[in-house]
Amino acid sequence: MAGFTCILWQEYVLFKRNFWNITISNMIAPTLYLIAFGWGLGGGMRIDGSDYISFVIPGIIALTTMTASFSAVGNAINISRLYEKTFEEFMVAPISMLVYAAGKITAGALRGIYSGFLIIILAFVFGVRVHLNGYFLLVMILNCLAFSAIGFTAGIFIKSHADMAKFTSFIITPMAFLCGTFFPLDKIPHVLKVFIWLLPLTHTSLGLRNSGGNIGDMILHIVILLLYFLIILAIGVVHCKKTE
Repeated sequence: MAGFTCILWQEYVLFKRNFWNITISNMIAPTLYLIAFGWGLGGGMRIDGSDYISFVIPGIIALTTMTASFSAVGNAINISRLYEKTFEEFMVAPISMLVYAAGKITAGALRGIYSGFLIIILAFVFGVRVHLNGYFLLVMILNCLAFSAIGFTAGIFIKSHADMAKFTSFIITPMAFLCGTFFPLDKIPHVLKVFIWLLPLTHTSLGLRNSGGNIGDMILHIVILLLYFLIILAIGVVHCKKTE
């Protein structure tokens, strides 16, 4: 427990030192999405009887928490392992790889949750109603944990910073636009829809919009996000132990 707390404290000190840089950078892209897709292209458009801006806000929260959680862990682990060589210090420290992974992933998830609340505040400032409740928060937290775990495992496996950028371009960016974030999944061809339905961000987008809806679907979104988190965490920890 002491090791887990130390890792969280280290990440908190880094966050505190770069507070304004992190806060402003987490708000730029979502604000542009709100302006371009919410009030620009989506102005006057209605989906399922609601304004498009009310539809797109959960999607923007989903993709923002995804990118913030993934980037906070993935790039940091990859750079510390390949360039700064500080990763080896943790490998020889008296701390288990599971605790190390849990600390880094939790810190990354907290960064994602912080960025999610920034978007919620922005939405309220601009007069957009967000259905905030316990289920909504649970889906957002699980999304942050799942993508923080993906970032950790990718940072461990990938062998160069250039390949890390390729992973972001080929895996993370397509998910940001295709997983029901900006438009309903029924607009997508059936073959592609089956593949997209398997991706974690799809269940985050659907879960954030389905808060208070069908109970079976709500449970399914939670279970799939939890499975992604646990399976990818296990893969990352096992690979760390082999390296150790």
